[in-house]
Amino acid sequence: MNKIQIQFLFSALTVASLLLTGPTTVDAQQHYFRSDNGLAKDDSVALPSDFGDEAALVWKSELAPGHSSPCVFGDYIFITTYEDDQLATIGLSRQSGKLLWKQLTKVKDIEKYHPVGSPAAATIACDGERVYSFFGSFGMQCYSLDGEVIWSNPMAPYRNEFGSGGSPIVKDGRVFLIQDHDIDSFVIAIDAKTGKTIWKAERELATRSYSTPSLRKTTDGDELLVAGALRLTAYDVKTGKEKWWVDGLARIVNTTASVVGDMVFIATWSPGGDLGERISMEPWDDATKTYDKDSNGKIVRTELPDDSPVLNRFFRIDLNQDKGLDKYEWERHARVFELARNAIFAIKPTGSGDLTNSCIQWEYERGIPYVASPLTYRGVIYMAKDGGIATLVNAKNGKLHEQGRLSGRGNYYASPVAGDGKIYFASERGVVTVIEAGTEFNVIDSYDFGSRIYGTPVIDDGQLLIRTNDALYCYRKP
Repeated sequence: MNKIQIQFLFSALTVASLLLTGPTTVDAQQHYFRSDNGLAKDDSVALPSDFGDEAALVWKSELAPGHSSPCVFGDYIFITTYEDDQLATIGLSRQSGKLLWKQLTKVKDIEKYHPVGSPAAATIACDGERVYSFFGSFGMQCYSLDGEVIWSNPMAPYRNEFGSGGSPIVKDGRVFLIQDHDIDSFVIAIDAKTGKTIWKAERELATRSYSTPSLRKTTDGDELLVAGALRLTAYDVKTGKEKWWVDGLARIVNTTASVVGDMVFIATWSPGGDLGERISMEPWDDATKTYDKDSNGKIVRTELPDDSPVLNRFFRIDLNQDKGLDKYEWERHARVFELARNAIFAIKPTGSGDLTNSCIQWEYERGIPYVASPLTYRGVIYMAKDGGIATLVNAKNGKLHEQGRLSGRGNYYASPVAGDGKIYFASERGVVTVIEAGTEFNVIDSYDFGSRIYGTPVIDDGQLLIRTNDALYCYRKP
């Protein structure tokens, strides 16, 4: 696909909306992954930056492993864990970090998951009345704020060797969830009170991805934004019908789209999608001539060369699991490689249907994150790419401000968060780097927690919650 080159022209209203420091699409009572767009609700409240200062540590709570981020509501913190084959949903005291309640989810089998993944990956959602917990090994469970089971909605397991990644979100009495896997991908709306399905939209062309949906408010009602392989799709939250879509995303999507004013920002990257490093598969007719040694119309693993990009993806391409690839399976995945792109897009949706060639205001192709969702704060977009590369981009026109090297090297799974003029980045290895908000890359401080970090930190009412592989920390500026 050729690079889309569309002149970017903002109206005064759009410029103003980009300078907002908080989300404009959700009610304050709705708490879920990135419901705050990664921003402090009150940007004027002081936040800590020196995590080695004992006076800044309010409390530390020992915690079993898990990759979910904390979900904060009132005096509660909700989080999920996985240890000794036990999946747990727990409630903690926000004031002290002490355990208030714990509920185990009984499953027949734990789902397969990536070596650096976790069966406790999804972040909890809360609407102020109920708590919604999701595990890819089971499905969804609903609890009261005090931990009493209200309902269960089993919907697993899924065909995905790396497990589930998307988290539930909640709005206006409905819980939304996206599950994109090798087969049977879908997006669903569930009644928050009863756990019954309101609508379910099949995603036939979707391949495995791990994104969490987001919400966008329009004059026609809320839209559910679902970022999946190759495409960002907006669904009507009431009916589940597709309203519009934009093509050009990566072949695997882990990030969440963010809404700032009337703009949507989505950054997706996956290996083999960069120009000059693209993965490709031969046309089916050429492939059968070369590899189908027994001329039976199928290609098996032993017929492929050792350097074939198909080999380590054979499981996901073999949709019917008959250990042989047919024409449909081959061409379906070849299409994904052909169309996938790695970039961040600024989208101003107007209209319905395919908006790919009409609503993309700008795009940028360097420093794109694999898992960590971008952060938009004070007119600048901040991205953390694996290797510890931070990229600062102008949210108005997509021009690069500056790139810098974060103190934490290695991979970045946690998304950056911001408040009080500070941006917080957390590396997988456990190093948190704080930089100054602005167009220049200036490091304020960094701290090594000595334990891996996968969940995104949360800022709430002057407190910064940071989850490591073995504890949850609560900090406040002394």
